[in-house]
Amino acid sequence: MSHVLIADDDIALCTMLGEYLELEGFQVSLVHDGEQALAAAFETHPDVILLDVMMPKMNGLDVLRALRKRSAIPVLMLTARGDEVDSIVGLELGADDYLGKPGSPRVIVARLRALLRRSSVLSSPASSAGLIEVGELCVDPRTRTAMIDGEELILTSSEFNILLILTEHAGTVLSKSALSESAMGRPLELFDRSIDMHVSHLRKKLGSGPDGKERIKTVRGVGYQLTMR
Repeated sequence: MSHVLIADDDIALCTMLGEYLELEGFQVSLVHDGEQALAAAFETHPDVILLDVMMPKMNGLDVLRALRKRSAIPVLMLTARGDEVDSIVGLELGADDYLGKPGSPRVIVARLRALLRRSSVLSSPASSAGLIEVGELCVDPRTRTAMIDGEELILTSSEFNILLILTEHAGTVLSKSALSESAMGRPLELFDRSIDMHVSHLRKKLGSGPDGKERIKTVRGVGYQLTMR
């Protein structure tokens, strides 16, 4: 049974979602302000967090910023519908996915399961025979760790998933839709910038190659390619 922490100051909505998720087989914890959310995340170690942006005492973005200093727990951000700024900032701070409010409970469940499924599948022993090495990059699917030049990269769950898929297909151009399906477990939606933002973060964390060029190449109109050799 997967444990989901729901952090939202709308108590009625929080309760309704909690009851729905329990019927769907989740173990649920509810908190209603940012300080409680951060404390619960560190104390109970949930499998996934559903995190609202607007909360008292500490907003969701500040919670996410503090969380990412110590944890890579998958986070699904809830943002005001149509608020692209909060969505982008959330992804910049390390959210794995985002959804506009009020989100359908069925869609929320699907997104949460997608995050959990990809984290589980991509870390199973059957997902790879062992370490994958491409140039200075070494990725271990079993421990969900990645190193560049011997230094471990601090990655979110979605960032690791995308890097693993790119590494397994190094030299091949992968479309954004293929990355969304393979790494995030869901179809790419219209105006969805999550893949672009995650790749942007990966570029910063990987740094430049010996030739000074970015290690993940954008193929305009197609997608992304890991070019390390």
